[in-house]
Amino acid sequence: MTAASLRGQRLAYVLLFVTPALWSVNYLVARWAPGVIAPHALALGRWSVAALVLGAFCVDELRAKRAAIAREWKQLVVLGALGMWVCGAFVYIGGRSTTAVNIGLLYAVAPVLIALASALWLRERLVPAQGLGVALAVAGVLHILLGGHWSALLTLGLNPGDIWVAAAVLAWTLYSLLLRAWPSSFSALARLTLIACAGIVVLLPFTIVEAIAWWPSEVSWRSVALIVAAALLPGAGAYGAYSVMQRELGAARVGMVMYLGPLYSAVLAWAVLGERIEGFHLVGAALILPGIYLSTRG
Repeated sequence: MTAASLRGQRLAYVLLFVTPALWSVNYLVARWAPGVIAPHALALGRWSVAALVLGAFCVDELRAKRAAIAREWKQLVVLGALGMWVCGAFVYIGGRSTTAVNIGLLYAVAPVLIALASALWLRERLVPAQGLGVALAVAGVLHILLGGHWSALLTLGLNPGDIWVAAAVLAWTLYSLLLRAWPSSFSALARLTLIACAGIVVLLPFTIVEAIAWWPSEVSWRSVALIVAAALLPGAGAYGAYSVMQRELGAARVGMVMYLGPLYSAVLAWAVLGERIEGFHLVGAALILPGIYLSTRG
């Protein structure tokens, strides 16, 4: 192994423990944003900045493959709507009435749903242990959504914020499946840049309507700071780190990030926002984390 490859692997191992923290920053931003910047405006600003940063690293490829953009534009719009509109603005809407702890734990079930949907749609084999993992994770999510009170199913007493976040998790699942199902002529970085640009187009009219009818945003250093933080840390930073880890360590080892995510989000929410970690969070996590392991292992 050369010195350069050794340094690359060391960096990747460090990023295994840094990347979940980068992603968790988005949950903090969702809780800081109310009263400062509206959900769609925040999502639009986040992906506009992220697209500029990401595009700087793949501008030559985008120029060389202009014709391919015309062939794939419909797919890019669908992916942009799912990944940048629903998974962006819906989380920020949910953050107005739910906690960062809840957001992190609900998003932790995404790989489980991807495994289940892959078996149903992409005809990938789902072994019994994976089926058990799906059942455990879904039970954990329901336990969190219901606040530990399963009797709420009879009265549908759910937190609206959790419902918005759950919709974003479902959209992320579909986004991930379509990324695998639809072939592309672009590298992962260039494709993400184009998807972000398509997401900006989708977000723009919703942002205008939102500003006129519901939530105007303040123009201040605080709103700019939230946009930049969301764009650079959970946006370009986390995606870039994930690419490095997959290249150096492979997909199996990078799966560790899935298990660390809920822990990081809970600790950051407690330390920074002062959110309480309730008993139902612990029960939900005790169901979700083994569920992620069983449903996503090789």
